[in-house]
Order: sequence, then C-alpha cells, then structure tokens
Amino acid sequence: MEVETTADRGSARDFAAGIVSRLGRGVSWLTLVMVVLTFGIVVTRYGFNQGWIWMQESVTYLHAMVFMIAAAWAFQTDDHVRVDIFYRDKPERYKNRVDLIGTVLFLIPFSLFLLLIGWDYVTASWGTLESSREAGGLPLVFLLKSLILILPALLLIQSWSTVRRCVSALRKS
Repeated sequence: MEVETTADRGSARDFAAGIVSRLGRGVSWLTLVMVVLTFGIVVTRYGFNQGWIWMQESVTYLHAMVFMIAAAWAFQTDDHVRVDIFYRDKPERYKNRVDLIGTVLFLIPFSLFLLLIGWDYVTASWGTLESSREAGGLPLVFLLKSLILILPALLLIQSWSTVRRCVSALRKS
C-alpha cells in the first residue's frame, strides 16, 4: 500500500514535503544503476580478469546517495524502521502524538547535532577538494562527504512538514 502524502497531492501549501518527495523518488532510481554497475563489476572481474577502483567506488557513492538522500522520504512515507508494537493498532490521534513527540524530541535534535558536528569535517574536505586515497579512485570524496550535511538538512525539512501535519491533525480531532 502506498502512502499518499500532501506532496503527492500537489499542495503548494507543503513545499517542504514536495522537495523531500521529489528527491527521494529521484534517487530511488539510483538503486537500478547500482545493480547494473555491480553486475558489470562482477562480469569484468570474473569474466575478463579486469577491475577498476573507480567503478567499485561508484557503487559506494551511489549507495550513500540513496541512503542519505532518501532517508527523509522514507520517513515521510512511513517506510522507515519503527518498532511499532505499541503503535500499529492505535488510533490516529495517538499516532500523531507519538510522531510529533518523536520528531521534536529526537529527530530534530539529532539532525541539528549532525549538522553541527559534520560542518567542520565537510568544510575541511571541500577546502582541500579531497579525493580518493586509492590510485584510480574517484576525485570526489568532498562531494561524498557533503551527504553528511544533506541528510540532516533533508530530515529537518521533513521534520517541519511532519510537525505541521501532526499539529494540524491533533487540532482537528
């Protein structure tokens, strides 16, 4: 069952959810690219006794992009990991309250903390335009490390949307 979000309905009111949804849907296609690339790596390695570091690193980069960019989308569509023993059979009011409290007490502080501690690390990488330590590797480590800031930024954008949705639903009920 696919969860319909306000972003799916094209609501101009929830621009934040739309950004997260479009980015999540876009990077989800990278999983197909990862499969094809991994297949190519296996064929060239075992079929032709050839291998290239840049190809292997590309899979790592793609995996990081999918995970870190689509995390907020998974939260938006309620596809994230949740221990829902005390959640799944409860009424919507209870679920909205739990989502609101969890977002405000845990997700927002975690995201802000990750932005705070990751900032110097990422800017240092950009300052040197850090590249792979492996010969023949990708010269884009600084871009890969930027995902450390993109993840919490997208989670904060989605948190804003989730808090608004929960507060609105709680006011109506």
